[in-house]
Amino acid sequence: MRFLVFLLAIWCAVSVRAKVVLSSFFTDNMVLQQQTDVQIWGMASPKKTVAIRPSWDQKLYTVRADEAGMWRTSLKTPVAGGPYSISLSDGEELMLRDVLIGEVWLCAGQSNMEMPLMGKANQPIEDAVDMIVHAKPSRPIRICTIGQEGARMPQKNCRAQWLKNTPEVVSEASATAYFFADYLQKVLDVPVGIIVSSWGGTAIQAWMSREALAPFKAFDLSFLDDTTFIERPKYKPCMLYNAMIAPVEQYTVKGFLWYQGESNRKNPDLYRRLQPAFVKMLREAWGQGELPFYYVQIAPFAYEGTELVGSALLREAQLLNLKEIPNSNMVVTMDIGDRNCIHPARKRKVGERLALLALSGSYGLRGFNPDTPVYQSMKVVNGKAYLTFDCGSEGLAPLGASISGVEVAGSDHVFYPATAQIEKYTGRLEVSCEKVAIPVAVRYCFRNYEQGTLYSRYGIPVASFRTDTWEVKE
Repeated sequence: MRFLVFLLAIWCAVSVRAKVVLSSFFTDNMVLQQQTDVQIWGMASPKKTVAIRPSWDQKLYTVRADEAGMWRTSLKTPVAGGPYSISLSDGEELMLRDVLIGEVWLCAGQSNMEMPLMGKANQPIEDAVDMIVHAKPSRPIRICTIGQEGARMPQKNCRAQWLKNTPEVVSEASATAYFFADYLQKVLDVPVGIIVSSWGGTAIQAWMSREALAPFKAFDLSFLDDTTFIERPKYKPCMLYNAMIAPVEQYTVKGFLWYQGESNRKNPDLYRRLQPAFVKMLREAWGQGELPFYYVQIAPFAYEGTELVGSALLREAQLLNLKEIPNSNMVVTMDIGDRNCIHPARKRKVGERLALLALSGSYGLRGFNPDTPVYQSMKVVNGKAYLTFDCGSEGLAPLGASISGVEVAGSDHVFYPATAQIEKYTGRLEVSCEKVAIPVAVRYCFRNYEQGTLYSRYGIPVASFRTDTWEVKE
């Protein structure tokens, strides 16, 4: 009903003034992806020709509205720069001003993506005040936050507006997304735009389309066909996709950032299958090929108990999906979790690690490796376990330090705290325990909460992992 009212309002505006009405993502201050054909769409008088002229090349583009007044076309963008303007008309001119050309990223997820720089009640964000007071509207970072709503059917529009880099805007922006944009803009020295679609407490199935969820029999989607009132739409499958993803589909972007998983921690096996399907859905919807997908592994937190392993199993599913999802990479947060707060304050680390993944994987910067070291194999010699990682003999750090959070078990499946350190020259992780004569399995930080102490030589933390596949109690 809300969407029908919206369409009626647009139709009245178009009919009375014969003026082009654009999707809410095309406003003053927006950022368009550089050096590509960007999509642009809206409404006009039915069957009228819409003339579009961007100031960067003064080329005239034309497109004819269909019988419902809807139209869509593409514009060829130059190298990063601006500000520019875009003139649109089907009889009366509409002018978009202060348009920048640069790098655009869609940033989505639940509360750790939603968490603003100004924090929430009793939950501050480190370095936030410094970022807020230094924010200047002249700096080419632009922010577009999608309004939080749910819908039974895919929507054509939503509440959204591009805003400049002012202290007031930055304070309310997603901390993770903004720290990413800040780092990326400094390194690339081009305009950066972030589109943020997030809502706390939401599971991945809420962000997926009906078509993408149809193969998963765990979800009853029949409620999408009725009209009963839904009091808490963010907890229902497909509802956030319909209202907060579908409207922005095909807005040309460089890639996706994703920070979510806490609400799926009680069913890690299902999440293991849902996440690749979610990424496939996004890429098909955008139609830009295999767009990069960079995601954040959930941080350590006590949840129902520090010693339990439920969230470690979810982190394991996210780690395993590195092999399942092509053109993807993952930020590890084992060293910045908070035992008592599900929203870690050190969002700067998260955003900057995401930026490192993008700079390496999407922009081709060399001289560093942002990948987390991943366990490869284990060998037992003289009562000690030696673990090899994919980062080579010189990859692990810190050499000479005692690595905490390591446990070892024998054939009885009973785990004991172990002594662990990096073996000099080989770079293997050497693990031993007096109570375990013949190690069979090793686990690292495989609990709800444990602070990671094992890194790569570039300061990238190792994810929690286990060498076994034994059944565990969550």
